[in-house]
Amino acid sequence: MSTLLAGALGAGKHSLDFSVPQQGTVIVLCALTALISHLALAVFNDGVRPFMLDFIQGRSTRNATTAVSFGLSAGFIFGLGAPMALSTGVLNPWLLFLPTDVLGILSPKKWLAPLLGGAWGALVVFGLGGANEVAHDLPVDFLTAMQQMATPILFLFTLFPVLAITRQFGRLRGAVVGVVELALVILTMKLWPDVFAGAPAMAVGVIMLIGFATAKDVRQRRKERAERAEQAEQTEKAEQAEKSGKAQQAGGDGQSDGTGDGKGVSEAELEDPMLSLFSASATRLRRHLPLFMLLGAGVCLLAQMHIFGGGEATSFLIAKGDHTGAAQVDFYRVFGFIPLIATTALASGAYAIAGFTFVYPIGYLLPSPWLALIVGAAVFAVEVLALSWIGRMLGRLPSVRDSSEHLRNAISESLWLAILFGSLLAANTMGGGLGILIVGGLYLLNEAMGRVVVRMAAAPAAVLVGGVLLNLLYWMDLFTPVKG
Repeated sequence: MSTLLAGALGAGKHSLDFSVPQQGTVIVLCALTALISHLALAVFNDGVRPFMLDFIQGRSTRNATTAVSFGLSAGFIFGLGAPMALSTGVLNPWLLFLPTDVLGILSPKKWLAPLLGGAWGALVVFGLGGANEVAHDLPVDFLTAMQQMATPILFLFTLFPVLAITRQFGRLRGAVVGVVELALVILTMKLWPDVFAGAPAMAVGVIMLIGFATAKDVRQRRKERAERAEQAEQTEKAEQAEKSGKAQQAGGDGQSDGTGDGKGVSEAELEDPMLSLFSASATRLRRHLPLFMLLGAGVCLLAQMHIFGGGEATSFLIAKGDHTGAAQVDFYRVFGFIPLIATTALASGAYAIAGFTFVYPIGYLLPSPWLALIVGAAVFAVEVLALSWIGRMLGRLPSVRDSSEHLRNAISESLWLAILFGSLLAANTMGGGLGILIVGGLYLLNEAMGRVVVRMAAAPAAVLVGGVLLNLLYWMDLFTPVKG
């Protein structure tokens, strides 16, 4: 485990000097994602996707949709995406795909969108390395200090299944899962020190959550079937008694009032509007299947090159070279986002740039870039073609669908605490008490001002601003950098 931590803490020493194939992949993929965003076929930001239906149907202008996309994305781009990339030496989706969302929607012409996206990709691969070198040469090296975020992120992230289970199924089950996860972390650190200790614990936690939710849905469906059978039996008896009474009064003519047929038609009509919307959206996405397959191939190839991490914890694991651990972490995250992505895609007609994100863990583990292209295209093809079926299945499993929401909230809460705590550790490393005062003060000021910067990104952004201020104070001979 000490080897893993040493590698994670040294992640910032990874250079951002990319090879020519890596540079080309990033630029082409950014161009492609901007084009797809321009066509309103997919966006990365989950918060923007619900607004895409109005844009697709012409009820919202391009400028208005661009404003929404930028407003929901800017904080993550500059407060989370850029700091994480600079501190780990690994690219991430907030830095690559959120800007191409904005640029693609902003572009008034179809041909301009890929040019803007490609330009952003070029800026990232050619400009980020220079910024990284300049920052490391400063008297107060705040990028190296940001490596202090690694340990809190890697370990506190492990607890997200415990939080989700506690909120959905109560404190008792949450406590049991918490004890199980703690025991697994200790056992893994003792027996397999080179394995990321949180991976087995997260696996068991997610499996237990899905098991609890599935069991609840199965029990509920059995109960509903029993109730329907009982109601049907009572209705049949009532109808027979009514027919028998009418037959006696009218001489046994046996005429039917047809109420059963009318009821069936009414139920179908109630379901038609939603089914029609989902069907139209799924059909729209399937029409562009080749473009989505190309997108899946590109994202999977980028993950296979090991210059990209799909999440905060994943970025540190990729930087350390623990590709198996990174694949496990991103695989467990998938279960928190499948229902959200599927339902918003079916409701809006716009898919997710990374799909269900299965291409992330698959890409990390594949040995060949050519294999990554083929598998990535195949995964996206399956996802797009299966959207309607997934939507129907989620409608039948409400507890599993609710588990997804609890997982997403738990992931956000655990990462928020980890990033905040890690940012304060970074502040202490680069400036001691003064660093904590500046970084913590900026974070609290952001909270008091109504969160001008989104909460998740506020602490890393404060570290960057604090690092700049400490360097200015050093040049003014008002501050001496902390040694060691």
